[in-house]
Amino acid sequence: MSPRARRGRAAATRRPPARRRTRGPGRRRQRADDRLVGLLVAVGLAVALAVAVVNWLLVHWWVMVVIGVLAVLAGGRLYQKQQQARWEAVRAQGLRYGLSQLDALHHSRFEDAVRDLMRRDGCGDAVRVGGGGDLGADVKATDPYGRRWVIQCKHRRSGLAGSAVGTPDLQVLNGTARQVHGADVAVIVTNGRVTAPAVVFAQQQRLHVVDRHTLGVWASGSRPLWELLRAVPPPRRPTALS
Repeated sequence: MSPRARRGRAAATRRPPARRRTRGPGRRRQRADDRLVGLLVAVGLAVALAVAVVNWLLVHWWVMVVIGVLAVLAGGRLYQKQQQARWEAVRAQGLRYGLSQLDALHHSRFEDAVRDLMRRDGCGDAVRVGGGGDLGADVKATDPYGRRWVIQCKHRRSGLAGSAVGTPDLQVLNGTARQVHGADVAVIVTNGRVTAPAVVFAQQQRLHVVDRHTLGVWASGSRPLWELLRAVPPPRRPTALS
């Protein structure tokens, strides 16, 4: 047999190439049907669960009553807290004292007034700690610049006619404000008068004195206390106000 004949015979006996099987629309339809069945099953289970819950609540109707009462009480408390917070904010923004008002206060209420003035100026954590064993701190607060304030209050019922704040009072504050209470700013506040030696001692020890005149300006609401004092330490942290 010639070579040409052999090549022709081999070509005739070759199998045709296999065709690729393509995924027909049947398989896609099957998957869509499966998804639909799964969805219907999930919906059916959800409906069955909802019906069971409704039936249970119809039998145990008192549960809904209890839940409703609790919701009303919780809503009422939340509303009261919100109203109280709004009122405190409005009161703090408009807080003003006259010197005659401050003179008429009990010494503990005077400390409350100083605390409230600090809160008005943005010291949200201002707290009154005065009392027995206060170690020279009647009010503590942190201002918007991160500085820690420790304030000792000296109230005089007779105002300028009362006894003057002297060096011994400043010495108590100087001995505890920074070492014990961690103050950045140590202040003594009085509605009365301060002796000249006490003022000198305060300057030497980097203490701040708020006398009757400065207190009157501060309590009138014109400016925050740190704007009325000299040589206040710089802010501890940068803020929108710095």
